[in-house]
Amino acid sequence: MRAEARGVPESFADLAEQVSPAVVNITTSTLIAQETQPHPMVPEGSPFEDFFRDFFDNERGDQPRSRRSSALGSGFVISEDGFIVTNNHVIDGADEILVEFYNGRGTLTAEVIGTDPNTDIALLKVEPEEALPFVSFGDSDVMRVGDWVMAVGNPLGQGFSVSAGIISARGRELSGTYDDFIQTDAAINRGNSGGPLFNMGGEVIGVNTAILSPTGGSIGIGFSMASNVVTKVVDQLKEFGETRRGWLGVRIQDMTEDLADAMELDSTAGALVTDVPDGPAKDAGIEPGDLILSFDGQDVPDTRGLVRIVGDAPVGKTVRVVVLRDGETQTLRVTLGRREDAVASDDGGQPPAPPAPEEKTVLGMEIAEMTDTLREELGLDANANGLVILTIDEASEAWEKGLRAGDVIEEAAQSRVTSIGDFEDKIAEARDGGRQSVLLLVRRAGDPRFVALSVAE
Repeated sequence: MRAEARGVPESFADLAEQVSPAVVNITTSTLIAQETQPHPMVPEGSPFEDFFRDFFDNERGDQPRSRRSSALGSGFVISEDGFIVTNNHVIDGADEILVEFYNGRGTLTAEVIGTDPNTDIALLKVEPEEALPFVSFGDSDVMRVGDWVMAVGNPLGQGFSVSAGIISARGRELSGTYDDFIQTDAAINRGNSGGPLFNMGGEVIGVNTAILSPTGGSIGIGFSMASNVVTKVVDQLKEFGETRRGWLGVRIQDMTEDLADAMELDSTAGALVTDVPDGPAKDAGIEPGDLILSFDGQDVPDTRGLVRIVGDAPVGKTVRVVVLRDGETQTLRVTLGRREDAVASDDGGQPPAPPAPEEKTVLGMEIAEMTDTLREELGLDANANGLVILTIDEASEAWEKGLRAGDVIEEAAQSRVTSIGDFEDKIAEARDGGRQSVLLLVRRAGDPRFVALSVAE
């Protein structure tokens, strides 16, 4: 079957005329302290150092002057009573927010209802004397690569401007956990941030957020946060003044082909649990090594999919979570917490290489059984157990898979190992069972992950 391409619209004029009254320019100002005048360069320790410091401190009265810094952006009205959506980075830290309406309709001061730095969305409110023109959100999930779109905003502070193009890609992830960006070649520049991306029906299917450019100007790679993400955020900001995302309370990693082989699975779908700190998941009985297959009736494709599904779930809801454990599926009931209330601690430090106690080389790794000295060197809890990697052959598969000196092997083949003998037994069992690899649970600086290593001799 041959698909027919839709022709280029004859004109975007009717669409621009329809939606422009709901698009606004946003000007923010921030009070910034600054020194009244520069100090002279006086060598440190000079006998004149104290004199000049006292002189200039007296001149300014120890009160630094201030100046106002201004920034420009865009936004759009979503209700006749004055709710406005823009980017968080447009208004972040602002002391005053002014909203200028299309075609000389005037300027109003806005207050911030709530912000979500995770999706870079902010909700503002103005108090108009009469009903405002507004636009509605559309369904971003039905948009396809190649569909026509139109961006409206205030590029480079030049005032209301319209640009058109197509959707270049879907589902782009830039840096955030909840990212779902629509990529477009419609011209987006600085000042367009927070403005709407419209479909041909005049519905907002994205909020213009970022550009990729070596020059700072548009080169045809712009990103808009998908409306189906934005609407959930806006609804929560309007109701609570903050976001309230569901929290499961697990650390997870994606399945890979070698991990699936080590676990004797036919698919890489799901999210593999590496750690379960105190929280909803632990209370419900989820354990490290569980493979989460389904959450609240939805299949889990990978870690990103699980994070999105959980984040969209209501706080306090009890959901069914299907996990694969020891080759069998189990259904657990989890009452979700609130992600924003969860306290995450990760110092990101790298443990130092420990001294070499009694040791043995296995699979290219020089390993040792845990001792009090090693626990102290690695900053581990008194009850930490496992095998410590002392050195590692850089030509080994273990090195290629990212293992390093100081890592602690806690499990092999999903069983705890506290001695080198335990480790060798698990490797032998894998070989005798005809498996190509053995699954290891490795912890580094408190952060666990699974690694599959080949056991071929």
